[in-house]
Amino acid sequence: MTALWTSKEIAKACQGTISGNWDVDGICIDSRTVASGDLFIALKGPKYDGHDFFVEAIESGASAAMVTHIPKSAEQSVNNEQLVIVEDTFKGLATLANAGRNRTEAQVCAVTGSVGKTTTKEAIALTLGRQGFLHSTVGNLNNHVGAPLSVARMPKNAEFGIFELGMSHAGELAPLSRIVRPHVAVITAVEAVHMEFFESVADIANAKAEIFAGLQYNGTAILPADSPHYERLTEAAQASGARTVVSFGSHKRASYRLTEWSITETGTHVSADIDGRHIAYEIGLRGEHMALNSLAVLAAAKALGGNTDKAADDLSHMTPLKGRGCVNQVNLHTGSFLLIDESYNASPISVIALVKTLSATPRTGRLILALGDMLELGQNAKTLHAD
Repeated sequence: MTALWTSKEIAKACQGTISGNWDVDGICIDSRTVASGDLFIALKGPKYDGHDFFVEAIESGASAAMVTHIPKSAEQSVNNEQLVIVEDTFKGLATLANAGRNRTEAQVCAVTGSVGKTTTKEAIALTLGRQGFLHSTVGNLNNHVGAPLSVARMPKNAEFGIFELGMSHAGELAPLSRIVRPHVAVITAVEAVHMEFFESVADIANAKAEIFAGLQYNGTAILPADSPHYERLTEAAQASGARTVVSFGSHKRASYRLTEWSITETGTHVSADIDGRHIAYEIGLRGEHMALNSLAVLAAAKALGGNTDKAADDLSHMTPLKGRGCVNQVNLHTGSFLLIDESYNASPISVIALVKTLSATPRTGRLILALGDMLELGQNAKTLHAD
């Protein structure tokens, strides 16, 4: 395997000062998770300063560290030949991400949405990872730090790059999209999430449409046909230079249209029409919302140059992410029950999706639903909880 970055490449990208000659195989911003061969980037946050931990990172196996200075406490224990010194490590990370994006010929996809973006990103990655050399966002590293970190980690010879972009305020998505510069942009849904920071769902739609800010000219936008804001999103995509707008959903206008779904023992059976062609497949996740998002996955696979039929077959290998519908069999001496873990997050639309899924799931015995608070719902929070 070739190195992810050489010291000279990093110094040139970040306009940094180096001494020594080294390669790195990965990039890390947390000294507790550093792996052998990583570049540790010392970011300074509101609570912690990475400069207090970069010596620890190197001792744990990092090949080098990106820093703005050497603290006096570390002067005696650091090897200057394992450093790249820059004016600002946040800017250093961003410029490294830009350089990483410039050097690859990968087909790149960005995914956002009020709900379902992480699962959809993982599903696209699973299917295309079986068709070519793929790099994707780990977990949900989708913010102003996670997005450039994910792009900077992309190998230069990757064939596909799949990135998740998140937001809770207007103006957050556009700069992330300009770093990722996707050929394909997916919006999974526009819903009443983060309402504390928006006056209306239409404003949320406008903020989601910022994903088109970095869309490559003649790129593809994949949009939810069932959304009342579909036309708004379509206009924004076309204004940004999108060549193709692909719709998915159960609405009659959807080019990837869900016609039927049912819960199975292992997930969900899906029947759909794709540009007039009938297709049926299984996904290893439960629920109508999962069936709908699987159509966005197939649309993205095709737009990125993948094989749609193979992608549909491979969706059966999907498994629920932690806290997002994992089913656990609990056996006690008095009996047994199924525990469905949906604890990752909650919003009105995600709770409704859960209820629909439970309603469609064959069961015996009692159904007990334990609900917690839904956050960032603004002035209508009490009403939304009551509903």
